[in-house]
This record gives sequence, C-alpha cells and structure tokens, in this order.
Amino acid sequence: MATTDKASTRDRLLDAAAELFYRDGVSIGVETLCRTAGVSKRSMYQLFAGKDEVLAASLERRAPGYAAQLAPGPEDAGTPRERILYVFERAEALSTAPGYRGCPYLAALVELKDPAHPASAVAREAKQRLQDAFHVQAELGGADDPAFLARQLMLIFDGASARAGAGIETLPGLTATTAAALLDAGGMRRPTGPGEPGEPPA
Repeated sequence: MATTDKASTRDRLLDAAAELFYRDGVSIGVETLCRTAGVSKRSMYQLFAGKDEVLAASLERRAPGYAAQLAPGPEDAGTPRERILYVFERAEALSTAPGYRGCPYLAALVELKDPAHPASAVAREAKQRLQDAFHVQAELGGADDPAFLARQLMLIFDGASARAGAGIETLPGLTATTAAALLDAGGMRRPTGPGEPGEPPA
C-alpha cells in the first residue's frame, strides 16, 4: 500500500507541475505546487530534491505524449514531405485549443535561461528529437541539405509556437504552407498532381 501511495503522490505532483508550469511559468513556488497537488512539502522532498527536479520530471513524463500528438504514426502512410507537413498541420490544430501556450519545451528553455538546469536538459532533448525526425525525413525525401533544412524547419516550428503561444498569431492556414514553401526551396518539391494537405492544388 505504501508503494501505491508513493506513486500516487508522485503522479499528483507531476500532474500539478505540468499544468502550473505550462500555464503560469516556471517561477511558481513550492507551496503553490504542493497545494495544487494536495501534497505536503515534506512528501515532495521525500521524492524530489527540489522544485527543479519536479519540473524536469514533469517535462520528461510529458514528452512521449507530446511527440505522439505531433508525429504521424507508422500506420500513416505518406511521402517524407507529407510526414513533415503533418507535424505542422498538427501544430496548427493544437494551437486552437483553449489554454494553448506554445511548445512547453521551448517555453521552459526560454524561461530558465540556464543550460545547466535539469529541466533545460530534458527540454533540449525533446527539441533535438523533433529536429532529428525532420532530418531523417528530409534525407529520405532527397533534400539538398537535410541537416540545414531540419534546422530551418525547427525555426518555423518554434517561431510559430512562440507567436501563437503569446497570442499574437494564429497558425491555421499559415504554418503548413510556410513549411511547404521551405520544403520546395530545399529540394523536397511536391509531386505533380493534386495538392497535399495544407497546400493549395498544384
């Protein structure tokens, strides 16, 4: 029973951390975190060395689900170009949800401004995995310079996420078409025929 209680306490802390850090930023205090989670500070410190570790653990726990929201699954057939554009179409759809604040990993990196912070390491890994995925698809799609194109795609993704998260831009109809133009310029041109999702007909 003690093991179950411990797991439940940890889950409540990480759930509360994910919600609070994403909504209000990483500056929230331990008392607010523990009160929201319904956990005593003593219990928190039995599980984590401090708030920094809670933030890192909450971001790490969220990473697989966040990636699954964006990436096409193995059952989603398509060309490498279509698989890249799928990510941007999903980003557009997610940006319309109530309470959207942009990419949680980019937000953490920008707020923390500390490469040595444990949460910064988790966030960098999450961003690198997305860039690596772009790189793989760019190679498969015959891009002129896959590594450079992957970096450019990250600029579009993160810039769009930041602007939408700040409420100064709406992404639907903008982000996927911008990414498509970049793919054209990078040598991953659309095939002759009907247009792709997120693009006008050829």
